[in-house]
This record gives sequence, C-alpha cells and structure tokens, in this order.
Amino acid sequence: MYALVKTGGKQYRVSKDDTILVERLSAEEGEQIILSDIVMLADGEKVTIGTPRVDGAGVSATVIRQTRGPKIIIFRRKRRKNHRRTQGHRQDLTLLKINDIAEDAKKLKTAIPVVKAAPKKPAEETTAKKPSTKKAAPKSVAAKKPAAKKAAPKSVAAKKPAAKK
Repeated sequence: MYALVKTGGKQYRVSKDDTILVERLSAEEGEQIILSDIVMLADGEKVTIGTPRVDGAGVSATVIRQTRGPKIIIFRRKRRKNHRRTQGHRQDLTLLKINDIAEDAKKLKTAIPVVKAAPKKPAEETTAKKPSTKKAAPKSVAAKKPAAKKAAPKSVAAKKPAAKK
C-alpha cells in the first residue's frame, strides 16, 4: 500500500517504513503526527484518487529530527555595472518516518494532526466592530478650505532713465 502525500507545497509517494525529508513542520522530535492531505491511495489493484483530496484518509508519521538542508549560494551580477551580490540560504527540514497508511484516519493511533495556520481575519471585520468615537464635523466647516497664501509682491526698483548718446 502506498499514498501520495502533499506537504510543504510538494507531493511525496510514501509507503510504510519510508523516511522522507519534508519542509519544516512544527513538531518535537519523537512526536507522532498525522498527515491528512492525501492526494491518492493505492492498495494493490485498488486505486483511490482524490478530488482534490481523499476524504478521511491519513498517514501516520513520527518526527525523527529537525534538520537543515545544504547551503545554497545565490550569486547575482549585472554585466558592465560592477554590481555583485552574494547571499546564502539553508532550508529548514523535518525528517519523517512513515508508520501507517489508512483509508480512515480515525483508525490510526492517537497522534497530533498537523494544523495549518488559521486564515487571517479581514481588516473590515475588525474595524466594523469598534464603535466610532469621533464626532462628525458639520458639512459647512468640512467643505471650506483654508485660503492659500499669496506670494509677497516683488519690490520694483525705480528705473533709471536711459543714458543720452
């Protein structure tokens, strides 16, 4: 039996007793987790394809360790400009050992389900709940704009009469 599991924006084909490196999951070492985003399940000749997920299916896994990937060097340059930038990156990863695959996640041993971050509430809802403490200004006051200051006139020098030839 094997399953296609989606985590961290990637898909992994897993079977029992496999170890996989996935994007960082928030779980302690030795902790059991359930991956519930199953795209496909296969058991011999029986294949179940999700639309987009297989409902109720789950994969139980144990976190072996939290680790980091290899260092990647990012080098940017622009020709003829003497412009060079170097940057390094190491991805945070989690090593998982697959314990069990089940069509019904309730049959799996007690484990902590992987929880995705809750979507943020729109700003409109939070501002709508607060009562307004500002008083509305009268329309006549709000419609008037302050008069713009005029520039000071330049002092005109007395013109001298043109010299006689």
